[in-house]
Amino acid sequence: MSTTTPTESQVVYNKRPAWETFRRSGWRHAVAAVIVVYAVFPLLYAFSASVGDAGTLLGSNQLFATFSLENFRELFSDPQNPFLRWFANSLIVASTTAIGAVMMGAAAAYAFSRFRFKGRKTGLMSLLIIQMFPQLLAFVAIFLLLATLSDIYPFLGLNSLLGLIMVYLGGALGANTFLMYGVFNTVPRELDEAARMDGATHAQIYWTIILRLIKPILVVVGLLSFIAAFSDFLMARIILQDPDRWTVAVGLYQFVSVEFGEKWGVFTAGAVVSALPVVLLFLFLQRFIVSGLTGGAVKG
Repeated sequence: MSTTTPTESQVVYNKRPAWETFRRSGWRHAVAAVIVVYAVFPLLYAFSASVGDAGTLLGSNQLFATFSLENFRELFSDPQNPFLRWFANSLIVASTTAIGAVMMGAAAAYAFSRFRFKGRKTGLMSLLIIQMFPQLLAFVAIFLLLATLSDIYPFLGLNSLLGLIMVYLGGALGANTFLMYGVFNTVPRELDEAARMDGATHAQIYWTIILRLIKPILVVVGLLSFIAAFSDFLMARIILQDPDRWTVAVGLYQFVSVEFGEKWGVFTAGAVVSALPVVLLFLFLQRFIVSGLTGGAVKG
């Protein structure tokens, strides 16, 4: 029977003291554990408040002291606060914004990446400069613009979901274009030339070849646009005035905006339900996220 003699490195590793192992790699696990606890605790606190019966956050220092679904029952059954309608409005706005942002951003990035035309560099620079200004500066202008449009095209003016979607699409066009522009540059132009030699048009190249190769960045842009539109409060509060057209962020604010009548339990219950679409999207699309965010970092 043959026996194997441990190498010198194995002997040294086996004799390494515990503090040395922690100094080399164990501290990373400790830091990761602290970060996980820091991130998970607010979620547990909110869920504990949603299933509690205190109706306040100040008295919820003990997690899951009580368990009741009364907050969820009131959330779905209150006729004065139609949560399901708000939730449906948010899904419509966020889904349409995500699809539109992907289509518009991809088309603009493809044009800047593949075509050479007068004003190309100026257009790219203009998009970059516009994105430097905070969105807060545009609130008054957007309100006045939509108020004027309401007299001519009511379906695009104030208190319109379509008007809100158009505002979201216009605000995200610059950032999405730059994000996709770098990814388009990583796709070799030889593919376009080979397809044109086979008789393919620009539209066929774009839809059947290019978009399939950059699928991860399309998913990332769609996901970020969905989250931004689904969770936005300020712009939706300014544009939407009819309670039946509110999004879920605006609607939930009504539960805690009344002095001495706050319903924090119902508010947290609505927040938990509202988080489900985003969580499910992250779980379903997580394999595209990392590659999509880093795809345009270098040109190869």
